[in-house]
Amino acid sequence: METKFSNLNIKNCLYCNKPFTKKLWCKECINSLEKLAENGNKEAMFNLAIHYGNGMEKNLEKAYYWYQKAAENGLKDAMLNLVIHYEGEEETEKNLEKAFHWHQKAAEKDYIKAIINLTICYKNGKRTEKNLEKVFYCYKKVLILALRYENGKGTVKNLEKAFYWYQKAVENGNEEAMLTLAMRYENGEGTEKDLEKAFYWYQKAAENGFIIAMMYLIICYKNGKGTEKNLEKTIYWYHKIAESGIKEVMLILAIRYENGEGTEKNLEKAFYWYQKAAENGYTDTMFNLAICYENGKGTEKNLEKAFYWYQKAAENGIKEAMLILALCYENGEGTEKNFEKAFYWFQKAAENGFLIAMSILAIYYIIGKGTEKNLEKAFYWYQKAAENGVKKVMFNVVNRYYNGEGTEKNFEKAFYWYQKAAENGVKEAMFNLAIYYKNGEGTEKNLGEAFHWYQKAAENGVKEAMINLAICYENGEGTEKNLEKAFYWLQKVAENGIKEAMLILALCYENGEGTEKHLEKAFYWFQKAAENDYTDAMFNLAICYENGEGTEKNLDKAFYWYQKEAENGIKEAMLILAFYYENGKGTEKNLDKAFYWYQKAAENGFNIAMCILVVYYEIGIGTEKNLGKAFYWYQKAAENGNNEAMFNLANRYYNVEGSEKNFEKAFYWYQKAAENGHTDAMFSLAICYKNGKGTEKNLDEAFYWYQKAVENGHTVAMFNLATYYKNGKGSEKNLDKAFYWYQKTAENGIKEAMFSLAICYYNGEGTEKNLEKAFHWYQKAAEKDHIEAMNKLATCYDNGEGTEKNLEKAYYWHQKVAISNNKVSPNTKVELCNECKQPDTDYQWCQQCYEVILKTLNSSSNLNSKFLEEWKYHYNCQKKSFSKFIQFFGITQDPNSLNYIVVMSYAKKGSLRKCLSDIIKFKWQDKLQLLKKIILGLKVIHESNLTHDLMKKCWDSNPANRPTIIMLENIISEWIRCSDYYRINRDGNYKFDVPNIDNQLKDIMLEFVMANKSLSQEQVNSSITQSHPQAHYTSRKLAEILVQETQGFECVIED
Repeated sequence: METKFSNLNIKNCLYCNKPFTKKLWCKECINSLEKLAENGNKEAMFNLAIHYGNGMEKNLEKAYYWYQKAAENGLKDAMLNLVIHYEGEEETEKNLEKAFHWHQKAAEKDYIKAIINLTICYKNGKRTEKNLEKVFYCYKKVLILALRYENGKGTVKNLEKAFYWYQKAVENGNEEAMLTLAMRYENGEGTEKDLEKAFYWYQKAAENGFIIAMMYLIICYKNGKGTEKNLEKTIYWYHKIAESGIKEVMLILAIRYENGEGTEKNLEKAFYWYQKAAENGYTDTMFNLAICYENGKGTEKNLEKAFYWYQKAAENGIKEAMLILALCYENGEGTEKNFEKAFYWFQKAAENGFLIAMSILAIYYIIGKGTEKNLEKAFYWYQKAAENGVKKVMFNVVNRYYNGEGTEKNFEKAFYWYQKAAENGVKEAMFNLAIYYKNGEGTEKNLGEAFHWYQKAAENGVKEAMINLAICYENGEGTEKNLEKAFYWLQKVAENGIKEAMLILALCYENGEGTEKHLEKAFYWFQKAAENDYTDAMFNLAICYENGEGTEKNLDKAFYWYQKEAENGIKEAMLILAFYYENGKGTEKNLDKAFYWYQKAAENGFNIAMCILVVYYEIGIGTEKNLGKAFYWYQKAAENGNNEAMFNLANRYYNVEGSEKNFEKAFYWYQKAAENGHTDAMFSLAICYKNGKGTEKNLDEAFYWYQKAVENGHTVAMFNLATYYKNGKGSEKNLDKAFYWYQKTAENGIKEAMFSLAICYYNGEGTEKNLEKAFHWYQKAAEKDHIEAMNKLATCYDNGEGTEKNLEKAYYWHQKVAISNNKVSPNTKVELCNECKQPDTDYQWCQQCYEVILKTLNSSSNLNSKFLEEWKYHYNCQKKSFSKFIQFFGITQDPNSLNYIVVMSYAKKGSLRKCLSDIIKFKWQDKLQLLKKIILGLKVIHESNLTHDLMKKCWDSNPANRPTIIMLENIISEWIRCSDYYRINRDGNYKFDVPNIDNQLKDIMLEFVMANKSLSQEQVNSSITQSHPQAHYTSRKLAEILVQETQGFECVIED
């Protein structure tokens, strides 16, 4: 019997302390083995059995005993030797059943020789019944042995031995071994690489029904490995596998038929195999089968069956099916619409990592669809999707952080997600990231980075980024200023249909910015933008048509585009459209429509339109006259900050008659407008402070606002400021500054200032006395119809002050004063000369209409020198003062009676008494002028030493207490000068000041004003005098020869 000495973990001999070997069998060693065996050492048992079976002390019973003990303790070598004993190869009782038993036990211990022997037993029915299943089991045992050599499990890795045992297994008909052997040939593992042999054994294993081998065989045919490439044979073997019930291959086969890979395209067969796989419980094919039913591919369209299989796939964990099932419930496709179930399946798909489902689920939470609204959960799912790389969802996460929806507001995190999206190539995120850098939101402001991301977004086709990039180049923000590049990007975005860019591009062409000026191209782009309904461009296009810029002038088209823009709510266009209707420009004149569009513009907050609307309501243009609405729109414009409206509203409150007059509100709006820089309002505010209207009187504030108005060029304010400096009102008296501002005002054409400047030069106030300059400015003021200046100018010519004496020019200016007095006295009836059509007064005539009378002096044929001397005095007084007396032209003599006749000017009324009815109607200012003329006439007589002071005889009995005629002239002149204050301020606003008028003088003049008002209210029905019916007070013309014989005439004027 073949024996084997175990080299396992055997201890040394207890006697000699040497390892047991085949050559060393001392008595002591044998005793030691027995001791070990008796103590349960199976290796000792096995070696002791070998000793008794082969040694010098041969004892088969003991050998058998110890083999059996070692085998019963699991030693597989002992089991195999025990098989030999029972098979009768040794001197022992033959027992094939026991031999088979121990074969089986050794095989169960993976003993390869035992496995092989056992395989032979089952295959041939030797020592046991024939059993192919157990043969297959044994083959697997051999295969396992090969695998252990291959992987080094339980032994040293040895690919050659592994290959050997695979080959041994193949020789025994093991299909798995065939597959493995094919793989070893394919990869050159344990043998040389040989693709043909690999293909051979794949084919052999496949032909033996080994499915895995069929799959490898398909690969060989598909790729031409070890054989020629043959797609048809791949289909053949797919069929073989599918027909064996492998559902995965059914799916593959279905896909091949669907796409026509290796066979003709056949949707019906594709549907068949999808259905077979699905019915075999293959979840992946359930999804595909549902698609077939949904789209009618290879079968009739059936949404209910599609829904059924989507549901089956979803219930088996297919997330795509979950999503589509949710959509079916959402849209009611193949089933009833059910948002709750839609939400459920969206949620399931999202929980299974389906990113699209996460996004949709977030929306459901936002709007409360199929579930309660929950912004926190919406944010959670948006964030989950974003964290999984869904670029578009990153935007939603940004918005949630930006607005604090479902989470705390956090600009830094918003910036982070924009950055993530931008870095992942999301062009919209690039654009928004640029905006964050530009505005410093969530990060530090960085124009360079803003420019960078605008550029990236623009290069990726984001039109808005192109516009902003153009702006960066235009303004030099984050890069160097470059108008050409700005123009380039504007052109790019305009050509991409962005109307805003079209407008800007048009402006570039219009202004020559970044390109050459080109009005035709500007017009083209204005037109393109307008045709794209861009209202701002419509306005510019209308201007082009209105002015003929870049196209022919066409008011009709201008009107059309203004109307389009107005209808789009642009208030500026509403205003212009109203103007077009008002003036019949580009359309028929229509004041009603003009009113309509002015009103629309006003209602849209256009202050200018409000002011125009006021005029329409005040006059009743295009609507009924309505002062209340006029006032309303003034107030609206004022409340909207329109300075002009504030000023006009203040004027309304200041000047309106009746209960609506309100100085406090007038003051309020003057002040608002003045504080907003309105020059006229500053002036009016100063007047309010000066007169205490609507506020307490405050000359300092009046001076301040006069000064502010002057700084803004208000000429009348200059005049009043000069008066304040002259009188020391609201400021210290300063004649130099008074002179300066009179001069500035006079140079601006204000006649009152010219007159005051003349006085400064005449009196040497604030400057050196200069009669020539005084004369110059009297003349300038007189030429502007300043009455007092005319008087002064006449005096200058009378006396030769500042100019040569010239009585004709003096006479001319006295005439001008007379005419002016008549013009300013509406109650005086002025008759015109029949010849020259000039006012016919006592002091004006011409060559054509010169009227004189001849006054016969009875019994005057013999005149003495005394009589002639009196006429000489009269003539001298007349020369010194034109227009103060009835004019004396000379003396002639009647040739018949020899009576002397005086040639003198004709006075129409004949006497002062006849003039009283007209004088009573004069204004008080005219009465003062008349009184002054009388006094000046008396002054001439007194200065000629022709009479004593007549006033002494008429007034106080004490001559010392009576004023002289000069004093009277000065007093009356002051009154007249003060009357100028009321004349130039006759509108009642008292805007103009007159220098050197104190309050006492104003009070005296106020009495004249009040008396004049009372007098004007009375009706004068009859003459104030009673005259004798036969009395005559008029001088006669010589041609009339009024010879009256009636009693009561003391003298007769004869021819």
